[in-house]
Amino acid sequence: MNILVFADHINGQFKKTAFESVSYASRVAKSNNGICTAVVLGKMNDPAKLSGFGANKILEVPYDGKFSSNVYSSVLMELANRENAELVVVSHDLNGKSIAGLLAAKWGAGSVTGVVSMPEFHNDGMDVVKGVFSAKAYARYRIKSAKKVISVMPNAFPPEEVGGDANIESVNISIPADRIEVLSVERAEGKVPLPEADIVVSGGRGLKGPENWHLLEDLATTIGGVLACSRPVADVDWRPHNEHVGQTGIVIRPKLYIAVGISGAIQHLAGVNNSKVIVVINKDPEAPFYKAADYGVVGDLFEVVPRLNEALKKYLK
Repeated sequence: MNILVFADHINGQFKKTAFESVSYASRVAKSNNGICTAVVLGKMNDPAKLSGFGANKILEVPYDGKFSSNVYSSVLMELANRENAELVVVSHDLNGKSIAGLLAAKWGAGSVTGVVSMPEFHNDGMDVVKGVFSAKAYARYRIKSAKKVISVMPNAFPPEEVGGDANIESVNISIPADRIEVLSVERAEGKVPLPEADIVVSGGRGLKGPENWHLLEDLATTIGGVLACSRPVADVDWRPHNEHVGQTGIVIRPKLYIAVGISGAIQHLAGVNNSKVIVVINKDPEAPFYKAADYGVVGDLFEVVPRLNEALKKYLK
């Protein structure tokens, strides 16, 4: 089985999800005696990095425009046909989610998004697993079509460096015109994007105001974490909306999620309950979040967080 995988990047630097997707696609291709071909759109500083994660071939497509799901899906469809690919893999991040469905519709492919398993192959199709009901359960899907598109959940499959020396080929193809013009893109600079963070420190209304956020900033600095917040905090402008995690915000899967002063409404849990380890700090022993927590501290966050931070500083010296 030949597999095409989209390797996304920002300002010439690969996203962590690009390495995860390529590693995943490489493992699937290898187990099925196929070729893993990675696609890079736009200028990249070091596309050869993808060969270290199992890409057998790397296609560079010259493109100086801004991200467009219509343009990207059309390019991926053409390259999938050229490479005789049966499966296209993208990451289930913001860009990947907007590409997967459109690509499947254009290509006439079966599609499953948010995959959290390696595929299993049968005579009549390919099985994959994804979370359903806000990840409270898992469902198995079988894609029976000859062409397949899947998006893989970030942090579900750690990238594996296997070495390699892939051929890099510049591909000149016709870039379709887009009916939507992207005028500008604003990104938070100077920090790891939330979907790629291994450690996230998040705060809720229990912090009582933006003037107290330094407690979480100090803790995040100590443990190398990234800041996040609940929706009510973003709605009242205590924190920027690009830090809002939850069902209506950013869905994350960090190795460690520390929730401070957050009650744990179901909408918030839907965006974070796939974290490897959840730690909850809340003075309300009946807070719903404790039901999802791996570890919980019942206490006043204004006392607990500074003491925890000082203990961690000593431990991490």
